Amino acid sequence: MIKILFICHGNICRSTMAQYVFQYMVDQNGMTDSFYIDSAATSREEIGNPPHHGTRRKLRQLGIPCGDHRARQLRAEEYDRFDHIIGMDSWNIRNINRIIGNGDPDGKVCRLLDFTDRKGQDIADPWYTGNFDVTYDDVKEGCEALLNDCLLHL
Repeated sequence: MIKILFICHGNICRSTMAQYVFQYMVDQNGMTDSFYIDSAATSREEIGNPPHHGTRRKLRQLGIPCGDHRARQLRAEEYDRFDHIIGMDSWNIRNINRIIGNGDPDGKVCRLLDFTDRKGQDIADPWYTGNFDVTYDDVKEGCEALLNDCLLHL
């Protein structure tokens, strides 16, 4: 089983969008039992809150189920429990590394777009941009590439 943890600042916009988009792709490909997928935040600001209404609206528009996830913060011990810890932007990566505090010896930490031809690029935070469509397009591109990468290792 491949265990993936998506991370953003608050765990209500991008990381939950990635969690549900990736879960949908996995389910559509009949691989539900091959993956464990979750998301978390680097901050404590939104702990306990549901996914942002813009994320819910975008996923509903596309027929992608959006569960009842509640924002939570990444914990250092999760480094050992997940195969991939995937941030949405460079600030997320800095904060992930600060939280895990081990220097990422297993190379588990990266940006979602690092799986695409856009390696090193950030996914814009729709909390600030208000553009959930552009965020979805980037998340979808990253999730498709991540799934293809994972299939090589199953």
